Amino acid sequence: MCQESLELQGQRGPARCVQSREDPGSSSPWRRFGKNEPDKACVGRGTSGTRGHPSSSCAVWGHSQLQLCCPRRSLLLLQVGAEQVLPSPAVWCQAQSGTRSYGPVFEEQPSHTLFPEGSAEEKVTLGCRARANPPATYRWKMNGTELKLEPDSRYRLVAGDLVISNPVKAKDSGSYQCVATNSRGTVVSREASLRFGFLQEFSAEERDPVKITEGWGVMFTCSPPPHYPGLSYRWLLNEFPNFIPADGRRFISQTTGNLYIAKTEASDLGNYSCFATSHMDFITKSVFSKFSRLSLAAEDARQFPPSIKARFPADTYALAGQLVTLECFAFGNPVPRIKWRKLDGPQSSKWIGSEPLLQIQHAGFEDEGTYECEAENAKGRDTHQGRIIIHAQPDWLDVISDTEADIGSDLRWSCVASGKPRPTVRWLRDGQPLTSQNRIEVSGGELRFSKLVLEDSGMYQCVAENKHGTVYASAELTVQALAPDFRLNPVKRLIPAARSGKVIIPCQPRAAPKATVLWTKGTELLVNSSRYKLLRDIFPLDFCPQFLKDQWEFPNAQHEQIFYPSFVWLLSLCRVTITADGTLILQNISKSDEGKYTCFAENFMGKANRPPGPPGGVVVRDIGDTSVQLSWSRGFDNHSPIARYLIEARTLLSSQWKQMRTNPVNIEGNAETAQVVNLIPWMDYEFRVLASNILGIGEPSLPSSKIRTKEAAPTVAPSGLGGGGGAPNELIITWTPTLRDYQNGDGFGYIVSFRRKGSQEWLRARVPHAESLHFVYRNESIAPYTPFEVKIKAYNRKGEGPESLTATVYSAEEEPKAAPYRVTAKSVLSSEMDVSWEPVEQGEVTGVLLGYEIRYWKDGDKEEAADRVRTAGLVTSAHVTGLNPNTDYHVSVRAYNRAGTGPPSPSTNVTTTRPPPKRPPGNISWTFSGSTVSIKWDPVVAKADESAVTGYKMLYRQDSHSAPTLYLASKSHIDIPIPEDFTHAFVQIRVTGPGGDGTPAEVHILRNSGTRAPPATATALATPAPPILATARSQGIVFKTPLEHPPAVV
Repeated sequence: MCQESLELQGQRGPARCVQSREDPGSSSPWRRFGKNEPDKACVGRGTSGTRGHPSSSCAVWGHSQLQLCCPRRSLLLLQVGAEQVLPSPAVWCQAQSGTRSYGPVFEEQPSHTLFPEGSAEEKVTLGCRARANPPATYRWKMNGTELKLEPDSRYRLVAGDLVISNPVKAKDSGSYQCVATNSRGTVVSREASLRFGFLQEFSAEERDPVKITEGWGVMFTCSPPPHYPGLSYRWLLNEFPNFIPADGRRFISQTTGNLYIAKTEASDLGNYSCFATSHMDFITKSVFSKFSRLSLAAEDARQFPPSIKARFPADTYALAGQLVTLECFAFGNPVPRIKWRKLDGPQSSKWIGSEPLLQIQHAGFEDEGTYECEAENAKGRDTHQGRIIIHAQPDWLDVISDTEADIGSDLRWSCVASGKPRPTVRWLRDGQPLTSQNRIEVSGGELRFSKLVLEDSGMYQCVAENKHGTVYASAELTVQALAPDFRLNPVKRLIPAARSGKVIIPCQPRAAPKATVLWTKGTELLVNSSRYKLLRDIFPLDFCPQFLKDQWEFPNAQHEQIFYPSFVWLLSLCRVTITADGTLILQNISKSDEGKYTCFAENFMGKANRPPGPPGGVVVRDIGDTSVQLSWSRGFDNHSPIARYLIEARTLLSSQWKQMRTNPVNIEGNAETAQVVNLIPWMDYEFRVLASNILGIGEPSLPSSKIRTKEAAPTVAPSGLGGGGGAPNELIITWTPTLRDYQNGDGFGYIVSFRRKGSQEWLRARVPHAESLHFVYRNESIAPYTPFEVKIKAYNRKGEGPESLTATVYSAEEEPKAAPYRVTAKSVLSSEMDVSWEPVEQGEVTGVLLGYEIRYWKDGDKEEAADRVRTAGLVTSAHVTGLNPNTDYHVSVRAYNRAGTGPPSPSTNVTTTRPPPKRPPGNISWTFSGSTVSIKWDPVVAKADESAVTGYKMLYRQDSHSAPTLYLASKSHIDIPIPEDFTHAFVQIRVTGPGGDGTPAEVHILRNSGTRAPPATATALATPAPPILATARSQGIVFKTPLEHPPAVV
C-alpha cells in the first residue's frame, strides 16, 4: 500500500493510492502498477516511452486517469485523452543506483617544457590525466602525428603521462598533445612544446683593447654566444667574481648584454669580461667572454651634453599581464639623470622606477601609448620616444558546458574569446575538426544543431587561437530519449508558504522529448482558474525568461512564510534571462539596452541590493613568527546576512594584496576574529578584511597598522651552489644570494662547509651579509684541480637553517703541460687555410681540456703579434679565415683550459694563394630560344699577381623569394632551361679558381629584353672598370657592376 499526502492551502488529506502487486513471473525488484489492466497501464505523453519497457506501443481507449506510485516516491497522476496511443506498454519504477558515465575531463594537461642540453636527467615527463567514467585511455601526438608507443621505444606511457627517455633535440623537439578517449567520446589537450635549452661558449678570439679619453663615455659590446632561452648579464672587472655594480654611472643592458659607462673615471681602468647566465629550470649555466682592456688618456675633463646610447625600440610589443621593460641610458658629463613620461596619458601606478629602466607590472591595454625617455644634465638634454603595443593571448569570455538535450530538438552553442590579435575559433568533435554539414552549421564561434539525433552525442571542443597562444574549452553533449522520470527532481512533499500570499510548486520531470504535465489535487484534475494558474510557456521559449516554465501558482495560500530570497533585476526586458544563481544575461545586445542595471535579492523580510560594507577596526595581536591573530568589527550588512569573511595581506616587497590562509579555513559570517597562518618570519605585513554575502564580496576594510612578524631560523637552503676556477692554490665556492623573503631574520649570512673528496673532516667558514655570493679558500697545499665536496646553509640571529645537497667543486686548474704535435697547414683559398694536429693526452692536462688555440703570424713579424683562433671543443683541425693573399705565415698550436694555454707546438709554414681576378665578367648578353636562354660574356684573363681562372660560377634565381641555383661553366657561355611562364630572372656571374671566387657581375634578365632568335634584336653591353659602383636601369636591364660607360638602352 502507498500512502502519500500533499499539503496545500492549509488543507491536509490523503492522496489517491494505487494497490500494487508483484509480477509473479519476475524476480526483479521492479514493480508494475495500473488501474484496471496492470499489464497494459501507460503513463506520460513523451514520444520515447518509459525506462525499461519494450518498444511496442499501447492503446488507451476512453477518458481515464492513470495513477502511478513508486516505493518511497510521491504520487503521480496523469490524465490521458480519448483514443490516444502512447509508446509504453508498461510503467516501471526503480530507485536510482550506480554512477553516471561521462566523457573525459582533463585534470592535468601537458605544459611547455624546457630541457637543458647536457642535463644529467635521462628523461622528460609530459603530464596528462583526465577524469572519466569509464576510465579514459590515452594516446599522444607529436607535431600532429600519433606517436607509436612500442615496448622498446624511447616513448613510454605511464598512466596518462608521456615519458621520453634520453631526449634528443633533433628527434624530440616539437609540439605534443594528449588525446583522452572513453566510450563517451574523445578530447584533445592543449599543445605543449618541448624545447631544448643551451648556452654555448663565447668566441675564443681575443677582444680588442679600448682606449678613450678620461671623462668620456664608453660601451663594451657583449656579443653573447648562441643560446636558448634568454640570458641575464653581468660584467667582470679584472677577475672572477669581481662583478661591476649597476649604478647611475654604469648600466648593463639585459637586452643586449652591453656595458655602458656614462662618464669614465680613473677607477674604471682594467680588464672587462661579459658574464652571461642561462636559467633553465633545474640547471643554471654561466659563461664569460675574453677580457677586453680599458685604458684612459689623461686630459682635463670637459663637460658635454647627454647623448642617449641605449635606446628602447620604436615599437615594443608585449603581452597583457606581463612585465614590460624599457631601457634608456646616456653618456654625458656630468652623469645625466633619466626621466620617463607617457606622452598620451597619465603615469600609471604600476610603474617601477629606476633611472635607466621603466618597468610596468601586469601591463594592460591602458598602458599602450608613446613613452619618452629624457636624459638631462647641466649642459643640455636628449630625448628618445617609442610606443608600447599590448597584445593578449586568447581568453574565454563565454564557453560551452555539458548539455543534455532532447532528441529532435535544436541546439546552439557559442564560444566567445577575447585576445589581440582577434582569435579565430574552430570546433572539434571527439578530437576531429568539425565543419558545416547537413544538420550541423559551424560559423566561427557558433555551432548550431537542428533536429538532434542520438549520434550527435559526444565530446565537443571549441578552440580559440591567435599567434600568442591557444585555449581549449570542452563539453559533453548527451542527446536523450527518456520517458518522464521524477527521480532527479521529485515534487516536494511539504512546501511552506506565506499566509495570503502566493506559492509556486515546481514540476520538472526528466523527459525527452518534453513531457506533457498535468496536475491533480486529490481526485480533482486542476485547470486554470482564479486560484490556480498553470505558468507554462508564458513567454516565447526562444526569447523570454523560462524560469517560471512548468510551474503552478497558488494565490492566497495559507502557510508558514518562506525565508529563501529570490533574485530580481530592475530592468525587466523580455529578452532578459535570469539564471538560478541570479545572473542576468542579455541576449542580442543593442543600443536600446543601455542603462543602469541593479540586482537585488528579496523575500518577505525586505530587499538587499549590494554586498556588505567594509569591516572596521582591524587589529593585529599575538604576533608570532608565522602567524598573527586578527580581530575586526562587523560592517553594515546591507540587509543581507554576511556569509563569510576573507583576509588579505601584502608585504612591503609587493604592492599586490593576496588572500591568506586562516584558521579556521572558512571564516563564518558571525565571526569577528581569526588567526592568519603560513606567514613569512621577519616580514613586514599589513592586513585587511573583506565580507561577502549572497550578492558578492564587499569593499575591503582599511589596512591594519604595519607589523613585522618575529624572527625565526632560516628554513630554506641557499641555491645555485657551484664554483671552480680562480688563481693557483685557490678553491672558489659560489651560490645564489638568498632573497629577503627567505632570510627570516637579521644578521643573515652563510655557512660554507667543504672538504677534499675522500676526507672525513669538514672545514667551515662563516660568510656574513645576505648579498654575499662567493667564498675563496686559499691554501698552498691545494693541488691543481682537486675535487672538493661542498655544501652551504644560511644562518641568522635565531639559528642555522637546513644544509643544501652536497656538490662537487674543483680547485683552480693548471695550464696544460704538453703541446700538440704534427701540426700541418694548407692554403685553401687566398684568404683561408686549414690547420690540423695531433692532440695532447688528457692525462697531460690538470683540469678540463677546453680546446686548442691556433696562433699565426706573418713572416718577419714577432710571435707576440700573432693572431689567435680558439676551437670550441676537442677537435684536431680548424679552418682559419681573414688571411692576406699571397703571404707567408708561421703557424703553431697550443692546448688550453680555464687556467690558460700550454706550451706551443713546433711552428709550421704556409703560403696563401694569389687572389682571384678582381675584374668581373663583362659584355654580358643573352638570347631566348624556345625553353632555353643562352647567356654569354667576355672571358676574364688573370693578371700576373692573380690566380688562374679555372671556370665560372653562375647563381641563377627566378625571383627574389625563390632559392637560387648554382651553375658551373668551364667556358664563357652557358644555356639555362627556363619554364614556359618565365618572365624574369636574376643572374650573378663570377670567375673561380685556386684563389677563390672573384667579384660578381649581376644582371636582371626580362623576357622582353636581350636578344631572341629569331629575330635578333639588341644586345646589352657593360664594360666594367673600377672603382665606381653604379646602378643603371634600362627598359629591360639592371646592372650592378663597376661602370665606365652606361649600358646600352634596349
